[in-house]
Amino acid sequence: AVERNDWQTMDRILHPDFTLVLGNGNVHSRAGLIESARDKHIEYEKQVEMPGTQTVRVFGKDTATVTALLWLKGTRKKDQSTFEYKLWFSDTYVRTKEGWRYAFGQASLRLP
Repeated sequence: AVERNDWQTMDRILHPDFTLVLGNGNVHSRAGLIESARDKHIEYEKQVEMPGTQTVRVFGKDTATVTALLWLKGTRKKDQSTFEYKLWFSDTYVRTKEGWRYAFGQASLRLP
């Protein structure tokens, strides 16, 4: 959904208390992430997990984490600058009465 700037799907799957913490310390809220997708602040050419890097860990019946190496490539709308890099991420999902929701994400700094 993020790769496609599909803010409607993001709105449906993000937990109401969603938070994303980046390796540089920046913190992004649910509302900020959805706004960024809606306004297409970034056009992604790639936002894909590298094959064979994903690990899923389930804790009890209502919490799970997904960790993988992510390849990002795209263009920033504000200045048309391009980027391409890889980073590690860990995403936490919780089961709610509405189904699984993405509650917390943490991303590493860009890999060299």
